Amino acid sequence: MEEFFIVEKAGQGEVIEKKSRFIAHVLPVQSEEEALTHIERIKKEYWDARHNCYAFIIGRNSEIQRFSDDGEPQGTAGKPILEVLVNGNIRNTLIVVTRYFGGTLLGTGGLVRAYGLSAKEGIQNALVMRVCEGVSFDLRCDYNSSGKIKYIMGQMNISAEEEYGQDVILHINMKKSDFKKFQSQVVDATSGKAVWGEKEITQYKENIEK
Repeated sequence: MEEFFIVEKAGQGEVIEKKSRFIAHVLPVQSEEEALTHIERIKKEYWDARHNCYAFIIGRNSEIQRFSDDGEPQGTAGKPILEVLVNGNIRNTLIVVTRYFGGTLLGTGGLVRAYGLSAKEGIQNALVMRVCEGVSFDLRCDYNSSGKIKYIMGQMNISAEEEYGQDVILHINMKKSDFKKFQSQVVDATSGKAVWGEKEITQYKENIEK
């Protein structure tokens, strides 16, 4: 699968341009209905603002894309906000930019720049995660081997849910691209004694460095 990015935790950013305030609200959304609900909530919260422009992309393959200039000149608000999402390959995300007019007209170029910059500022302040192809499986081992395996997991930044009984069962979801390396190291460390469960292809989310 093609990797993409999502907003895991909401963020907010602000840009001042010739006394106009552009406040960006960046939110994770899973459906168009959810996005529209957030938009209406923000419009009510910022009822005294001149404009509440927005864009959102929803779907693993960006199936739903919507934007609105909310009274700004056509193409100067919603589209530059949408382009921030498209260019960043960010999905399942809504950006609403609230504008308080400062009394000075910004012109077409100024509006495009201000809406785009505020959207980027909001993304910068949100928790963004990379989504790539993952693999999920169970790994069964004895107690002695579990320490060696968890050491390898720590070195590769892999986490697991642990189940303790007669043996230790590790329920692991990890990046598919790291699986062969992990498997090789575990086989070497446990002399092939670890028992691998059936693998299932999943989505894997990881933090990104900003």
